[in-house]
Amino acid sequence: MQETAAHDRPRWWTELLLIVVVYAAYTGGRLLVRGDESTAVDHGLAILRAEKLLHLNAEHPLNRLFTEHAWLGIPADFAYASLHYLVTPAVLVWLFRRRPVRYRAARTWLMLSTLLGLAGFTLMPTCPPRLLDAGHGFIDTMGQYSAYGWWGEEASAPRGLGGMTNQFAAMPSLHVGWALWCGVMLWRHGRTPLLKSLGVAYPLITTFVVMGTANHYFLDAVAGAAVMTVGALLTRPFMVLAGRVRGRFAPVNGRTKSVVVGGVVSAGCETSAGERFPGQRTRTNASASDSTDAGNGAAAVIDADADAGDGSPAAAR
Repeated sequence: MQETAAHDRPRWWTELLLIVVVYAAYTGGRLLVRGDESTAVDHGLAILRAEKLLHLNAEHPLNRLFTEHAWLGIPADFAYASLHYLVTPAVLVWLFRRRPVRYRAARTWLMLSTLLGLAGFTLMPTCPPRLLDAGHGFIDTMGQYSAYGWWGEEASAPRGLGGMTNQFAAMPSLHVGWALWCGVMLWRHGRTPLLKSLGVAYPLITTFVVMGTANHYFLDAVAGAAVMTVGALLTRPFMVLAGRVRGRFAPVNGRTKSVVVGGVVSAGCETSAGERFPGQRTRTNASASDSTDAGNGAAAVIDADADAGDGSPAAAR
């Protein structure tokens, strides 16, 4: 028996409302957990020291490259300020329309990881490289090239709205995390070489952009990937739990049709109060149809609309 695609397809208005609520909670949470500036600076310097110790400090050479060459720095700033908010919704819509069976799990993965990222901002407010003292050798390319875009010198937000952003929400980097999610979706569900290539290129380019513009450390990017990994591991258990909760509180409306496969009533089919599943056909009542159905392995769909008090079996069709 095949699944009914129309029944499983999510409703666009409920999905839009859910995404708006989660994103509003994420944005509001970022503003509420700004963190202390001195603590954020200490965390940023600790990350920088750890990277130097591990010889992972790629931010300085990339930042010098972007500040010395405007043809690299300006597109990088545009990418940082826009793609995060354009590509991710576009991939969500693409999945909703073209891969509806995969959409719910993908959406759940993204949202769980985003909430985990918010927990990271709360527990470890981190000053990005661009806000460290100039003696540490970083230049804010968003400020350097602010005349070319809509952003101001405070952040990638539009001019005058920099104060409405949490500039210490650097660890983990959800720019990298969301880009990794997009890349996995394009690679896994894209059917053309172009989409698969974009799935590989987009998270890599994003990682270089966030470091070259001095918005994130390399370890921020690693943490963003780690958050997405944990979110992926939690997705299936979360969906199973959510399904059980929905099943427990879902109303049973009227009479339903039940499916019998090999004599076993399929899970998920319920009857209204006082109604029972009809008994299987007896040999006497079913002798004529048994000879026809014996070679037919298809499941029999039994109509449960027979009267609850009527002892006669429902007609099979």
